[in-house]
Amino acid sequence: MTTTYAALLRGINVGGSRKVPMAELRALLAGLGHGDVRTHLQSGQAVFSSDHGDEDSLAADLTAAIGKRFGFAVDVIVRDHAYLKAVVENCPFPAAELTAKQLHVTYCSAPLDEERYAGIDRAAHLPEEFRLGDRALYLYAPDGLGRSKLAEQLARPRLTKGIVATTRNWNTVVKLVEMTQA
Repeated sequence: MTTTYAALLRGINVGGSRKVPMAELRALLAGLGHGDVRTHLQSGQAVFSSDHGDEDSLAADLTAAIGKRFGFAVDVIVRDHAYLKAVVENCPFPAAELTAKQLHVTYCSAPLDEERYAGIDRAAHLPEEFRLGDRALYLYAPDGLGRSKLAEQLARPRLTKGIVATTRNWNTVVKLVEMTQA
C-alpha cells in the first residue's frame, strides 16, 4: 500500500550554510525509490509517496543519503498525511483567528510529556503560550517566532535532549496537509 509522507529537514538553507537545493533533494528522494516527489519552499519540506518502510526507517534512510550526498548531517522527521492532518485538527489554539506568524508547530521525533517543561514559568511568558500534542508542540507567539522569549526557552538543549525537533509556521503546517492528501 502506497502512503504519502512529508519529510521535514531541520536546519538547512538557513543563513547561507548547510545548502540542500530542492531539485537535488527531489532527485535524492526519487533515487531512494520514492514516487510523486515534490518540495515546498526552500527551507526543507519534501512530499513523497512510498510503499515500503515506516516513518522512522524512511527518515533514517533520507538522513543517511543526505549525509552521503552533501557531506553533513541533517536531522529528518517523516510523517504521513493522517498524522499531519491530526496535528491541524487538534490545534489547541484558534488557528483561524491568528496569522501564520503567530502560530507554530514543532514536530518532534518522540512523544513529549509535561515533565520535560516543568521548569518553564509559563505565566512569566504570557501572552505567549505552548501546548503539547502528539509528538508536537504548539506555540502561540503573538509577536512572531523571532521575537519570542518563550521559543528561546523551548529551544534550550536541556529541553530538546534526546529528540529531533523542527518548527514550521502555520501556513506550512496547513500546506503540508494539502500536499500529502491523496
